[in-house]
Formats: sequence, structure tokens, C-alpha cells
Amino acid sequence: MQVTGKIKVINQTQNVSASFKKRELVVSTEEQYPQHILIEFNQDKCDVLDNYTVGDSVNVSINLRGLS
Repeated sequence: MQVTGKIKVINQTQNVSASFKKRELVVSTEEQYPQHILIEFNQDKCDVLDNYTVGDSVNVSINLRGLS
């Protein structure tokens, strides 16, 4: 799935445990009724967000996972 919009928030990296870290990004879509999409980056992907700032236009590819 693709999410296109502008970066609204880039959170700091959180160390969840000794072997797991995550970082959250909020993208605001550019539609008539904008949606704020929270996207979570894990492990080595956290560092990718260092190249972006709030307000940047992005196109993010994500995998959706549901809870059962």
C-alpha cells in the first residue's frame, strides 16, 4: 500500500527492549478530508527517517498487519 502526503510528525527512536526499537512517523494526506496516518518503522529502518523533516512531501510504501 502507498501513503502519499506531507510529514506532520517524526518521533524519536524508542528502545522497546534490548533487541527491538521503533520510530513513528505521521503523514497527513492531501485530500479534501485529510487523514493523519501513523506509520511505524522498526529496527534498521528507524534511521531512514533521519533524512526527512516535518513538512516534506513523501510517498511511503507500507505493509498492513491486522490483529486477530
